[in-house]
Amino acid sequence: MESNEDWFGPETSTFGDRLAGAREAAGLTRGELARRMGVKESTIGKWEEDLSEPRANRLQMLSGLLGVSLTWLLAAEGDGLDGPAGGDPLPDDVVVVLSEMRQLKTALKQSADRIGVLEKRLRRVLKEN
Repeated sequence: MESNEDWFGPETSTFGDRLAGAREAAGLTRGELARRMGVKESTIGKWEEDLSEPRANRLQMLSGLLGVSLTWLLAAEGDGLDGPAGGDPLPDDVVVVLSEMRQLKTALKQSADRIGVLEKRLRRVLKEN
């Protein structure tokens, strides 16, 4: 069975995932959070879907309203959520697929990071020539 330990971990969740989870745990809808934040509901949606990110002052407000630390929202470190309550265990074949998806997501992130490093190197070489 898969543990909830890493449900919101840095390799398994994005800022948007953590924001949505914290909002739901606080019992707020997107509309309610938007009103409290003084932004449009669509803005909250974009943040949760990782299409845009809030500015620093909004991040501080979010962490306070949702009762999680700023570092947890940004990097999955510090005080935050553990994951959903126990509930019904997942079938073994679903656990296997989820595990493979997480491994692939981690590999893609590592590849993207490596591409970024190579791109910087290439820019530096081109600038020197």
